[in-house]
Amino acid sequence: MSKVVYRKSGRRAGVPLLAASALLLLGLAIANLVWPKRDMIELENRKAAQFPAFSVEALLDGRWQSGFARWMQDQFLLRDAWINTQRAADEIVFQKAEEGGILLGKDQWMFTKLFTIDDATRQQTAKNVQAVAEFAARYPGKVTFLLAPSASVIYPEALPAGAPMADENALLDDIFAQVGESAAVIDLREPFTARRDEYLYFKTDHHWTTNGAYRAYEQFCALKGLTPFDRDAHEAVTVEGFQGTHYSATRLWNVENDTITYYPLPNQMTIYNITGEAQYEPMTTENLINTDKFATRDKYAAFLDGNNGYSVIEGDGEGSILVVKDSYANSFIPYLTANYEKIGVVDFRNFKYGLDSTIEREGYDEVLILYNFQTFIADTDLIYISRPTTLS
Repeated sequence: MSKVVYRKSGRRAGVPLLAASALLLLGLAIANLVWPKRDMIELENRKAAQFPAFSVEALLDGRWQSGFARWMQDQFLLRDAWINTQRAADEIVFQKAEEGGILLGKDQWMFTKLFTIDDATRQQTAKNVQAVAEFAARYPGKVTFLLAPSASVIYPEALPAGAPMADENALLDDIFAQVGESAAVIDLREPFTARRDEYLYFKTDHHWTTNGAYRAYEQFCALKGLTPFDRDAHEAVTVEGFQGTHYSATRLWNVENDTITYYPLPNQMTIYNITGEAQYEPMTTENLINTDKFATRDKYAAFLDGNNGYSVIEGDGEGSILVVKDSYANSFIPYLTANYEKIGVVDFRNFKYGLDSTIEREGYDEVLILYNFQTFIADTDLIYISRPTTLS
């Protein structure tokens, strides 16, 4: 039988290595404890986990351990640098075409991954289509429906090779056919494809650009017989260095930053505090563009100062319109000041009531429903639009 012989010198040689490793781990632990803690993770646009309050009950049921793990993950020293390094290795070494639910396309395009639409989303889509159609039927001739296509529909050649995207075109056809029975429908696919060489969508974010919003607005004006906002008559301001939600998910090492162009307008917007159905009080009056937010990572939130439940904008035109929207509309709505005297804005994320009472109280002449496709199919709040309400 052979005998295995261990060299004593080899075992001694491992001791310094183990000691060095232990010292390194101890040093990292100490450094992590004294490393400055943060309230926000800017790149991910979310609050950072804080050190959990200790209690015996929380320790026994595991809540304290879970909170401590989240705190360690969020507050670890040089966390962003570690993640960026790992993401760069994924792309360069492993040639990954997806990161964080985002597809890494050609020419530094980033697209929201949508390979399949599950049964729950299909059911929600059907509910939303029915809700919009029922609402429009109650206001014949007054409702316009604009559903922005995803960037991947306009730039399919930029998708990673072989990416099995869901058939958005077929779904859009079906949605437009159903809603079109009771509302005017604006389909942007053809006009956007004709202008695909323009800057229509951000590459690092899920929104369209202000130019994309303007091209959609032109289609709205053509439908309504309105004269569009004259961009040449206004001075444009460009904000550099925008890295949007797609970048936050991917941390693409060779990112091509986006730019945001906007038009400073004197029109004022009143944001309301909502206390009940058709019950709201003025909370603040401010400019349409909160320029302070251009100094933050969430630069797109400068438009309309984010997603408020109900707000009213003073326009320079005639008549009134109520815009029911997701955040795509935020960069679209400022152009409407050229056409309407009063522009109401509702975001159902922060407005949990039907619209009939508000329309009756405020006397809106028209309603525009503006969403992007991927929000529309999964939005669980849009069903509020179909709930009939009246002033008491």
